[in-house]
Parts: sequence; structure tokens; C-alpha cells
Amino acid sequence: MHISEGVLTAPVLASGAALSVVGLAIGLKKLDYERLPQTAILAAGFFVASLVHVPIGPAKAHLVLNGLLGLLLGWSAFPAIFVGLVLQAVLFQYGGLTSLGVNTFSMAFPGLVAWWLFGRLISRGGAVSAAASFGAGFLSVLFSALIVAAALALSGEQFITAAELIVVAHLPIMVVEGLLTAAIVSFLSRVRPALLANGKAG
Repeated sequence: MHISEGVLTAPVLASGAALSVVGLAIGLKKLDYERLPQTAILAAGFFVASLVHVPIGPAKAHLVLNGLLGLLLGWSAFPAIFVGLVLQAVLFQYGGLTSLGVNTFSMAFPGLVAWWLFGRLISRGGAVSAAASFGAGFLSVLFSALIVAAALALSGEQFITAAELIVVAHLPIMVVEGLLTAAIVSFLSRVRPALLANGKAG
């Protein structure tokens, strides 16, 4: 879901950068340094999962795992995703530095929304936890696709078709992300339930 360099207009880039700066500032302030290893591991998981891309016009489809990061990290998903995107932009030219703000916001904010909506439910176990985890994975990718589509549409009429295609192309990824997030949360609830405690954080 990376947006490439030279696609977005200056106002869209500036807006994305400003929103991401706010998210990063809050995320770093709320970062529990005892959970720093967990944050680093999840950032690495995001980095690896996002490396396999399918080109869709000026953007790319791939696993995101932002719902999982949001559930486990809360606001700290912003710096975790930001670090992963910086490394991808510098090492592999995925996305770009000028579009880093929009890319960060489009992936991190939906993860944060997933945390707000479902974070308090994932530690309950059973069907409630499974449904909440699936919803977090599914909706976070849906919201990310919609933000990317909006950023493209606001940058010019020539990107409207690509914006629509991005949302449609991510429908199967939404389902996969939902199932994967539910499976990972179920596994963690059995082996490391303490990792799910961040869902209760304010």
C-alpha cells in the first residue's frame, strides 16, 4: 500500500506529514520502554510482511499487519510502522521519503482505530476475541486502502481509477489479514497472554 514518489500533490504530502508527526509524537511519548523489544519485533514483522508487493498503478498491494500492531502496541504502532517504512524506502525504494508521511499515516492510523475499537476485547478469549481480532485485521486494511485512495483522488482526477482499484484489490487481503490477526492473537493468548495487555491501555 506504499504510494510512490512524485505521485501526490504538495498539500496532500504536507497534510500526511503533519498528521504523522502528531501520531509519532504521541506514540513516542506513550511508548513503554519495557515493551521496546516487543515494539522492535513487531516493527520487524511489519517490515518483512510488507516486502512482497503486487503493483497496482501508482501503489502496491501487500500484507500490512497494521491491525495486529495496533492491537499489541496502541499508539506505539506509529513509531514502529514509521521505522519499517523508512527502512523500506531507503533500502528497497518502496514508497519514498517524500510520501513517507502519507504512507505512515495510512497504515498506522487504521491500526490505532483497530486498537480503539477492539483492544479491550482481545483478552476475553473465545469467540469474542476471535471476532475482535478478525475485525481489527480486516478493518485496518480497509481503512488503509480508503486513506490511500483518498490521497490519490485528491492528487488528481487521473488517479481516481487507480484509487478505486486499490480498494477493490485489497478486499482479499482484508480477509487474509483478518484471519491472520485472529490466528496470531489466539496463539498469543495461549502462550503469552501478557502481550495482549496493551489492548487495555489508555
